[in-house]
Amino acid sequence: MTEKILIIDFGSQFTQLIGRRLRELNVYCEIVPFNKIPSCGDDVMGIILSGSPFSVRDPQAPRVDLTQIKGRLPLLAICYGAQYLAQHYGGEVNPSLAREYGRATLTVNDQTCPLFRNIPINSQVWMSHGDTIAKLPVGAVPVASTGDITNAAYRIEGEQSYALQFHPEVYHTEQGSAILENFVKGVCGCTGDWTPSSFIESTVAELKSKIGEEKVILGLSGGVDSTVAAVLLHRAIGSHLHCIFVDNGLLRKNEFENVLHSYKDMGLNVTGVDASALFLDALEGVSDPEEKRKAIGRIFIDVFDSESHKIENAQWLAQGTIYPDVIESVSVNGPSATIKSHHNVGGLPEFMKLKVVEPLRSLFKDEVRRVGRELGIKDELISRHPFPGPGLGIRVLGEVTGEKLAILKEADHIFISLLREFGLYNDVWQAVTVLIPIKSVGVMGDERTYEFTIALRAVTSTDGMTADWVHLPYEFLAKVSSDIINKVKGVNRVVYDISSKPPATIEWE
Repeated sequence: MTEKILIIDFGSQFTQLIGRRLRELNVYCEIVPFNKIPSCGDDVMGIILSGSPFSVRDPQAPRVDLTQIKGRLPLLAICYGAQYLAQHYGGEVNPSLAREYGRATLTVNDQTCPLFRNIPINSQVWMSHGDTIAKLPVGAVPVASTGDITNAAYRIEGEQSYALQFHPEVYHTEQGSAILENFVKGVCGCTGDWTPSSFIESTVAELKSKIGEEKVILGLSGGVDSTVAAVLLHRAIGSHLHCIFVDNGLLRKNEFENVLHSYKDMGLNVTGVDASALFLDALEGVSDPEEKRKAIGRIFIDVFDSESHKIENAQWLAQGTIYPDVIESVSVNGPSATIKSHHNVGGLPEFMKLKVVEPLRSLFKDEVRRVGRELGIKDELISRHPFPGPGLGIRVLGEVTGEKLAILKEADHIFISLLREFGLYNDVWQAVTVLIPIKSVGVMGDERTYEFTIALRAVTSTDGMTADWVHLPYEFLAKVSSDIINKVKGVNRVVYDISSKPPATIEWE
């Protein structure tokens, strides 16, 4: 039985960050919406209440029944959670005289509080709220303050309940990880033994028990997630795993051949299928991004289903679903269908009649990479940038044609190759090349040109939920621009995207 912490999500932009901090401490945790809290078994060691964009005074603010939690299990309430405890258990929350946002200096007034064991008396914390706790809940005593906030942290006597008005999960809170460690290991008693090797051991055992001698089909993409899922499954069930790699014509230059070659020495049973013509036919005349995704998804299912029927008595479909996909699909605000319609979380067509197995559904992206390295997978596969399911189909803006794809593949190849050549590839989370279908005027030699624009995008991120643009060296960008314009016929202008997510997304479509 894996010990775990439950994080109850009230919709904060930082909720996933809480989970990431606990995972970095080798403590397993799960994020659940406030309105879908599971029963807490013996494996639940403690509960964390997240922040929220709402005010607790708002009639529409999320509410949760803590009857089976408060006073029974260790509880840490953060920001909105801290105010929720105050508001609903005899305290008082009022609007702040000035919105409390940004850095503040925390003073620990009670160093005997387990939450602040070995924490300096003064340290920097990060505030992000418009309300403040004017009166503590029944039985609570203050343990820390800032220059503006008397009740920056408190505990409830006779319980293992603690509350913070600041965010320990963000990097700006200097002692945040130590405070969280004091809670999950000191207060909750977690051992912190959830490591890549322990995950592999327990997952392989679970897969063996669940699947037995039945056959499994897995759609490989060449990406990190499907590769790690394949190797995990292969370790558990060996030759009963059948992998299918579909060339949809929307992959990067030479990617189909290169990926198949990468898998050659891994012992995997892989079948490559060239279905590029089918995908291009389906995309003819389609310009709307969502319709393109649907067309690509529809043809992929048709091709995959056709290939699957060649594998007799297959019982399972394996998917490389990872935790951020799962969280988005059961989020507080409901499934993010229009944001990531190409993710297939619980979306298997009924006619395929296969059971679904998702060995990575509890992992964040960087954890998938850690597991992959522990499995001994080559770094060229583990360090690959994320690549969208619809591929270059959503990087050719508007209608996708063979001509535009050929241009984009060449430009993309130059961008990615130079990132590697300049030693910048591993500094980037994801590099994107986009063909903008609006032509602009240029001059080449003595001739006027009227050709496409290529947009380059490179971002840093930890899990793709938020991202910032990379400050690539000017000399590098100049080299990329020069090579694309000089070597790729049909392009006369290159631009660099310097927007962050949010408000922009990583992909353009």
